[in-house]
Amino acid sequence: MSTLVVLRVLERLHGHLAWLAVAGLLHPALLLRNPRRRAPLAVGLTTGLVAVAASLGAWVYPEYRARLKQHLFLEAPRLGWMFERKEHLAVGVVAFALVGCVAHLAVPWCEPGDTRLVVARLAQRAFAVAFALGVAVGVLGVAVASYKSF
Repeated sequence: MSTLVVLRVLERLHGHLAWLAVAGLLHPALLLRNPRRRAPLAVGLTTGLVAVAASLGAWVYPEYRARLKQHLFLEAPRLGWMFERKEHLAVGVVAFALVGCVAHLAVPWCEPGDTRLVVARLAQRAFAVAFALGVAVGVLGVAVASYKSF
């Protein structure tokens, strides 16, 4: 199988997994609105899916940079800058998902009362922010991929 075919498959796999991760982020964002609710499996699986999608994107990125990025900026600079924003926002998605996961998993170790409530709310809000950023990342990614791809 040629390198280009492998890159196309990996790129599309990254995009589909990323959209599944965005959908997955909505689940803990909604589920954890009740700060007393525990959902370690949903939180762990969602965060894992975000990490896998991001890792796949990071793995494909060097080839994207070498083969497509310059052409994208020359042919459609606005889309090139959109992709740059997508990369930065994607880091935010990963960071907020990790914060939400760690906070949610730490809740049982917090002292009962205000501290536990604050940490539980932090987890929910982190997942909500990760979801919102994920939607933006997905829309920007689709816009760029529909213009130029491997």
